[in-house]
Amino acid sequence: MLRPRSLGWPITLAVVMIVLLVLLIVGWVVLTIRSLPLLMVGAVLLALVLAGVVAYMLISISEIRLNQRQSNFMASVTHELKSPLASLKLYLQTLVRHNVSEQQQADFCRSMIEDVNRLDALINHLLDAARVDQEPLENERVEVDLAAVLRSCATAACLRYHVPPENVELNLVPGLVWARPLDIEMLFRNLIDNALKYAGDPPWVGIESRPQGRGRVITRISDNGPGIPADLRRKIFGRFVRAGNELERSKPGTGLGLFIVRTLARRLRGRVSVSSRVPAPGTVFEVELPGEPALEEEPGAAWALTQQG
Repeated sequence: MLRPRSLGWPITLAVVMIVLLVLLIVGWVVLTIRSLPLLMVGAVLLALVLAGVVAYMLISISEIRLNQRQSNFMASVTHELKSPLASLKLYLQTLVRHNVSEQQQADFCRSMIEDVNRLDALINHLLDAARVDQEPLENERVEVDLAAVLRSCATAACLRYHVPPENVELNLVPGLVWARPLDIEMLFRNLIDNALKYAGDPPWVGIESRPQGRGRVITRISDNGPGIPADLRRKIFGRFVRAGNELERSKPGTGLGLFIVRTLARRLRGRVSVSSRVPAPGTVFEVELPGEPALEEEPGAAWALTQQG
């Protein structure tokens, strides 16, 4: 794999160019101090050149950082594809070449199903990223029961990460949002998956949603994981952004989940923010969307997944 380009050389080059330009400006002022019109024209031109150099530096740094994130993304996807495929190949070769007991066959089948589910989840994630740029048609927007979507996403995530349902605490007051159902499902599936993936041991996730008046519905998803450093909380919503070295991470991912979340929240005229959980450790993601209370509130808003029958 190619090494990501360093930011050192474009920054150094830009600083040198800016210093030379400042020296040129000083020299121009000294030489034209007695000619005010010439001084003004030169100052304007040199200021434009300086602005161009600064813009070039910022664009270059932005492009190199994007290339680094894309490199991390390719490494992540390659790893996520190669690992389950290698595992499937090994299990199938063992079944074909060796006589194994029925218990071993059952264990192999269970492991292969997990590998297939892992591949399926990755493909769905990439499809989500492709669909997120497609604006929904007006006739695709309907009233979505947010509480039902949150319960469904939480149940699916518990099955995916083999987390006992009682480890997810729900506190939901029914609310309606006007949106394409797929967008709402993608948004909260990514957030709940992240919460369970990075939760502590034992994992705990809290999901709270309630209308707040003023035509808004607030949803908070909390976990007991290690938390997100304050200096990364704005960056994590960028495309392909993941903290650390891609090859040294213990958690799978592509760096697209939170980008999808932010994009969908903005499209729905809402917002998403992240903060530390109190008491620490942990993280809280808050999503605010346009919505309204359901006509009839279900009795007993707080419950665990195990109480849903």
